[in-house]
Amino acid sequence: MRNILLKIRYDGRQYHGWQVQENGRTVQEDFQRALYEVIGERPDIKGCSRTDAGVHANMFCISFHTAHSIPAERLPHAINRFLPGTIAAFEACDVPEDFHARYSCKGKEYIYKIHNAPFRDPFLDGYALHYWHPLDEHLMGQAAAHLLGRHDFTAFCTVDHSRQKGDFHRTIQNIGVKRDGDMVTVTVQADGFLYNMVRIIVGTLLYTAQGKIRPDRMPDIIRSLDRKQAGPTAPPEGLYLNRVFYAL
Repeated sequence: MRNILLKIRYDGRQYHGWQVQENGRTVQEDFQRALYEVIGERPDIKGCSRTDAGVHANMFCISFHTAHSIPAERLPHAINRFLPGTIAAFEACDVPEDFHARYSCKGKEYIYKIHNAPFRDPFLDGYALHYWHPLDEHLMGQAAAHLLGRHDFTAFCTVDHSRQKGDFHRTIQNIGVKRDGDMVTVTVQADGFLYNMVRIIVGTLLYTAQGKIRPDRMPDIIRSLDRKQAGPTAPPEGLYLNRVFYAL
């Protein structure tokens, strides 16, 4: 048996997230169907994350064991023949027996795209949050800087006991807000993320831009451990799982 790490990217607009569920089409379902066409097996596949409905991925990592002999470098080309246009594999390699796409992960990076313009762009519909009020990305960056380091991020988490248990401490290693024309991008890299953590961070940063939360209040919000103290949960369409990090 071999253990393979496969990387894909996908457009999340048509999906109810990664994980197979009864109430809608999922990325995992389409991926498993395509994988079966290539290797003739239905292995227990491990995903690096559980992205929600409407969330995209520039990099999503999957691991699985197989007895098939196809060279790893040929697997992306082979599986892309059977994947829908919303999903594309782009890299694969053999990994150690005990590698796990989720539990071997050392960190992830998410980006959130905000189209900050007076009028919406139909070509960005579903790919960025349209936000027509003026945004001061420098003010948002000042607020974001307070989130750096290791904290209990309970205030920035939607509590769902079916998917979030145990320690709510996470370490944000990098966070920033950058403007390129009308596009404002929030980047967050951490050793792990809580449910809706990035979307709540973005919603809170937007509140700072609106003057509803002062940037220097961020430490108080963290210490409060109270979800009501932070801003709203930003919509899913602007969120992308951008990079996944492993010690390989």
